[in-house]
Amino acid sequence: MIGTTAVAAEPRTPEWVADAIFYQIFPDRFARSLTVPKPSNLQPWGSTPTYHGYMGGDLVGVVERLDYLCDLGINAIYFTPIFQSASNHRYHTHDYEKVDPMLGGNEALRRLIDAAHGRGIRVVLDGVFNHASRGFFQFHDILENGADSAYLDWFEVRGFPLHAYSSDHPPNYAAWWNLPALPKFNIRTPAVREFLWETGRRWIEFGIDGWRLDVPNEIDDDSFWREFRRRIKAANPEAYIVGEVWHESQRWLQGDMWDAVMNYLFTRACIGFFIGQDVDRGELDRTVLSAARPLDAAAFSQEIRRMLGLYHPAVNLVMLNLLDSHDMARFVTLARGDTTALRLATVFQMTYVGAPSIFYGDEIGLSGGHDPLNRAAFPWDQARWDLPLFHHFQRLIALRHASPALRRGSFTTLLADAGILAYLRRHQDDTVLVAINTEDRPRAVNISARRQIPDEAELDEVWASNSLKAEAGVFRHVELPARSARIFRAQGLAPASAPPDWP
Repeated sequence: MIGTTAVAAEPRTPEWVADAIFYQIFPDRFARSLTVPKPSNLQPWGSTPTYHGYMGGDLVGVVERLDYLCDLGINAIYFTPIFQSASNHRYHTHDYEKVDPMLGGNEALRRLIDAAHGRGIRVVLDGVFNHASRGFFQFHDILENGADSAYLDWFEVRGFPLHAYSSDHPPNYAAWWNLPALPKFNIRTPAVREFLWETGRRWIEFGIDGWRLDVPNEIDDDSFWREFRRRIKAANPEAYIVGEVWHESQRWLQGDMWDAVMNYLFTRACIGFFIGQDVDRGELDRTVLSAARPLDAAAFSQEIRRMLGLYHPAVNLVMLNLLDSHDMARFVTLARGDTTALRLATVFQMTYVGAPSIFYGDEIGLSGGHDPLNRAAFPWDQARWDLPLFHHFQRLIALRHASPALRRGSFTTLLADAGILAYLRRHQDDTVLVAINTEDRPRAVNISARRQIPDEAELDEVWASNSLKAEAGVFRHVELPARSARIFRAQGLAPASAPPDWP
C-alpha cells in the first residue's frame, strides 16, 4: 500500500550521526566471553563458518573488547539481530522482548549500552519487522490450532495444515522470499502494527540509539513508517532510523519516515572504481550489486554527484556508507585479495559525505566470500592481523574525527581523469584536499582549485612533512605513486567564490 507523500520542508536528522564511525558486528562471531553460559555443541572459534552452526560470540564479549573499538576510533556500533532466535544470524526472531540467552540476555544488553555510552559509543540494533519465524509465538499458535488460532490475522494464511516444515510443498502462507522459516507479518492487522511500533519504542526507551531496519521497503505502507518514526522520535528525538535498501530511496527519505539508508549505491560505485575490471564477478553476481561495472574517475565522479543529488543535504550527512556487509562478499575478497583496493576505497569512504561503516574485521584484512563465509570469527591473535592495514584505518578515522570538513563540509571534484581522482572538502576554516591514484603506475598531475581556494594557498600533507602550494590556484606536478592516496589540509583559508558540487 503506497501512501501519499508528505515531504518535510527540512528533514531533521540526528546530529550525532554526521560525527559517527560505525562498526557493524555480527554478534555470534565477534567476541566470546567466558562469563556467559553456553550450550555445549558449539563450533570451534575460528572454524569455517556454516549456515547453521554457532561459535558462541556474545554481548559481554563486545563489552570486554570496547578498548579495542575505542583504540580503532569507533563511536557507534550497529549490531545484526540480537533477539532470541534459532539461527546464528538471528534474522528468524522468536521473541522480540528477549535478547538471546546465548548472547547474555537482556542483562548483557543493559551492561553493553551502559558501558558503550560511558565511552561515547552509540548502539544501533537491527529491527526485523517484515517477518518473524516459525518459532514466533503467534505463528506457533497457528501451527498448533489451525483455523481456531486466536492469531490467524497476524499472518496471511492460505490453507491448512500449514506447510511450515514440508519439503514437498511450498509454504501456504506469505513468507519472505517464499522461505517457510520466515512467515511475513500481515501489516494490515492493527494488532500487528501496534506490536511492531511498540517493540521499536520499547527498546529505544531501554537505551538503544536507533534502528537499522531489515528489508523495510517490503513493508509497502508509508503510514506504517510515519507512525513508526513518530513513536521512535517521541522516545528519543536523536534516535537514528536507517533502512536496508539497495537502490535509490527518495520515497522514504523525505523527513517523515527514515533518516537514511545503507548506501549500497556508494558500495557499488566504489567496487566499480577501486576494484574495477579485477572484481571477482562470481562473488559480485550473487548480490543485486551485480550491475556494478568498471568505472574510470570521470564516471565515478559523475555517479558520486548523482548520488549526492538524490537527497537533501541533511540526509546525505547521515547516510550509512559501507564497503561491504554480512550480505555480500567482503571488499578485499571481491578485489581478489588486493588490499590496495581496500585501502584506497577506505580513504574515499573516510573522506566522503556521510557516516562510514566498517564491517567487523575489515580493518585487519579479514576475508570471506558470500555468506556464510563473510561471517568468520574475529581472530583475536594479532599475529593473524594485517597490522599496516589496521593502522591505515586508525589514521583515517583519527583524521575524520579531527576534521570538521570531512564530517560536514562541502564536496568539490577538482580532477577526474583516467584513474586519478582529486576533490576538496571545506567547512568554515577547515579545508582538506584528497588525491587518489588507482592506476598501477605513478602519475604527476596538475590539480586546479581556482575559485575554490586562494590563488597562493598552501596546504600541509597529513602524516608527512610536505606541503602543497598553489600557483594561481593550481597545484602543479603533484606526485602520486601507483595505487596511492595523498591528503592535504589547511585551516583559515579564504572562502571559496565558486559553488561546490555539494551541497
